[in-house]
Amino acid sequence: MIKIDHIWNPWHGCHKYSEGCKNCYMFFLDAQREKDGSKIYKVKTNFNLPLKKSRNGEYKIQSGSLLRVCMTSDFFLEEADEWREEVWNMIRTRKDVTFWIQTKRADRVIYNLPKDWNNGWENVIMVFTAENQERADERIPILLSLPAKHKGIMCAPMINKVNLDKYLKTGQIEIVLVDGENYEGDRPLYYEWVKLLFDECVKYNIKFDFCGTGNIFIKDKKIYHVPKAYQRAMALKSKLQNPLKYDDIKIQPKCRNCKRKDSCKGCSWCGKCAMKQA
Repeated sequence: MIKIDHIWNPWHGCHKYSEGCKNCYMFFLDAQREKDGSKIYKVKTNFNLPLKKSRNGEYKIQSGSLLRVCMTSDFFLEEADEWREEVWNMIRTRKDVTFWIQTKRADRVIYNLPKDWNNGWENVIMVFTAENQERADERIPILLSLPAKHKGIMCAPMINKVNLDKYLKTGQIEIVLVDGENYEGDRPLYYEWVKLLFDECVKYNIKFDFCGTGNIFIKDKKIYHVPKAYQRAMALKSKLQNPLKYDDIKIQPKCRNCKRKDSCKGCSWCGKCAMKQA
């Protein structure tokens, strides 16, 4: 399973681009703060995160870390063209850190790589999003043609069945991830869809991470409404992980009332918290 050590948002905001963007979590969270998620701006306070140092002169982002880039935007967003070269420079400087770059804008990637990219950088994982079969067939061939050392596919939010067999058998894809739709999303994720991709990854010995069920998960025709805080735990419980490490599957007890928090700590979700460990 993938463990992201840090999130780096050099810019914030985005434009909805395809079907998966309909209930985007970033727009929802911005709206909660009375912000407009479509307003794109450079995040000045954290723009140089990989180069920030502590008082003793050491990098705050430790060597060997995995850093997810642009969690609240898209790395290849057109509006970010003027800032991207600075980011490439920082990625070039921190060769000891791995940068996870994920995008829906497949067609823009080849035109916005650094001049010394050549066959790719060892410390960059290029991940394309494919929320349904149409987007997979549109974007994954571009990913396969792209010069990159490491390539992955993120099916999230997965809103329909996706078959990746013909792409996985090329041997270029290192990891596939699946997640459901959460926050305001109500489009369900089916167990059978996840199992299909899991089986394909096992067939070709490719890493597979079932990240979360989403709000609505359907298995054996039974509908599960899963709170956000429990979606990862439910995904792990399914054991659809490749490779499967039983030590990683630790389902922590939740609040006995709302099942959202790890324990009763007086949260406001259900109004019933007993202020004590479940």
